Amino acid sequence: MDYERLIDAETWAFISRTGESYPDDAVESSIEEQRTVYNEMCREFRVVRPDVVEVEDLSADGVPVRHYWAGEPTRTVVFFHGGGFVVGGLDSHDDVCAEICAQTGYRVVAVDYRLAPEHKHPASFQDSWTATQWAAARYEGGIVLAGDSAGANLAASVAHYARGRLDGIFGQVLIYGAFGGDVNKGSYIEHAHAPLLTRDDILFYHGIRVDGDVPVDDPTYAPLQDSDFSGLPPTVLVSADCDPVRDDSREYRDRLLEAGNQAYWINEAGLVHGYLRARHSVNRARNSFERISVAIEALGQGLWPYDD
Repeated sequence: MDYERLIDAETWAFISRTGESYPDDAVESSIEEQRTVYNEMCREFRVVRPDVVEVEDLSADGVPVRHYWAGEPTRTVVFFHGGGFVVGGLDSHDDVCAEICAQTGYRVVAVDYRLAPEHKHPASFQDSWTATQWAAARYEGGIVLAGDSAGANLAASVAHYARGRLDGIFGQVLIYGAFGGDVNKGSYIEHAHAPLLTRDDILFYHGIRVDGDVPVDDPTYAPLQDSDFSGLPPTVLVSADCDPVRDDSREYRDRLLEAGNQAYWINEAGLVHGYLRARHSVNRARNSFERISVAIEALGQGLWPYDD
């Protein structure tokens, strides 16, 4: 794969800067070391929250969450962070959540779900579902689910599980998500050695998320394993083109459309997994983050600004 041609100089600078904090072989380190270097990397990229945003840490029926608001929000975004179900937390995506709040005017509830390998599947899903129920009961106006990478998986899993159990989910915005696609074909092979996330990294995360064999027919583990895609909320999927999990977004979009749902896929050329951290230094990432914020705001208003 000719990444020198596909990826521009700004993005290469972001990749290099990331590597200074989070080396390519990070998954070979202990879990504690992985979390330490990941947190250091996130601090390296973290920017100051917008002045208009207020923040408080709360407990959502036992699940730690961080509540962001500005003024009097009419909608709630429940946000699930990425990190392979192994790293990340409230601080790793703090500035992302604050900027979503400022740009959309919605409150954001960021979920600090339990991590593997100490807490195997379905612990992360259970915490995500608990926090979503809590947010729906506490705040009026409806919910937009959002998340990146592993967090996109959790957001979609919650959307599937919520059918018939929870009203008021207006949509979901899923950013470079891994939804359970076939790791032996498509982008998993085409971009097996992509910058910042490789196929081997993904297999590592799969291996420590569960005890024993990977679940089958379990959409709380992998939404693409569901047998019924009907009745799901309007969905916008945003992927990075130079990313092993890229095709999961296309496949999930196709399954949603086949079942009669509204779904739209944006594949961002020249970008790599984890590019949300580059939104202040890479023009392509900045533009993508703007599209993400617009999608969240539109779905919260019941609007569908995409061609069918």
